[in-house]
Amino acid sequence: MHSVAQIMKELKKCGSEQTRKIYARHGAGDNVFGVKAADLKIIAKKIKGDHKLACELYQTGNYDAMYLAGLVADGRQMSKKQLDDWAKSASWTWISEYAVPWVASESPHGRDMAMKWIKLKKNESIASCGWCTYSSLVAIAPDETLDLAEIKALLKQVEKEIDASANRVRYTMNGFVIAVAAYVTPLMKNAKATAKKLGKVDVDMGDTACKVPLALEYIEKLEQAGRVGKKRKTTRC
Repeated sequence: MHSVAQIMKELKKCGSEQTRKIYARHGAGDNVFGVKAADLKIIAKKIKGDHKLACELYQTGNYDAMYLAGLVADGRQMSKKQLDDWAKSASWTWISEYAVPWVASESPHGRDMAMKWIKLKKNESIASCGWCTYSSLVAIAPDETLDLAEIKALLKQVEKEIDASANRVRYTMNGFVIAVAAYVTPLMKNAKATAKKLGKVDVDMGDTACKVPLALEYIEKLEQAGRVGKKRKTTRC
């Protein structure tokens, strides 16, 4: 069995100043070693299945450890309170928009938490987490288990509220529209219609080279590649 201390030592060893600076430009803050995603995946394989350790790593507040926790934690074992705690402490976008949604979407509480977080519009990090959680959910859940009426209503909400929403919420709303088109076959036309109305979504990406995808263009590329409607086993990456 591995301990938190052992994993943290390994993370520190794998970190680099160059990667740390890249993460800092993306908003990671100071509590980060700068471990590349490829190295995190190698460590994740070593501790795969150790849900307790993953939760302990998340609680360290170190961004590399929190991301690693997202790769390892078992959403099926997470309570609503635990998921809420994770969302509240995810102050970096790579945690709030990736690590937490990966785990939450695989939880029995995924849909409930997504809707709860989406409604917290004044909290940019948590609301973004909600949109990403629902995006992850539609990517892995069979269409027949999804509330299609609710998803249609969320598409309409995006159309109505995106311009007035917080920066990262706009980004994740745009991603939600793409996710619905890509994975929910019965609502692909609805999502595509929403994408047409959105057009170019303005998001401040800070001191990075990251760009906001044009939803309609992205969806059309998925159609051309024959990738629409193909569900994923997991959204973790």
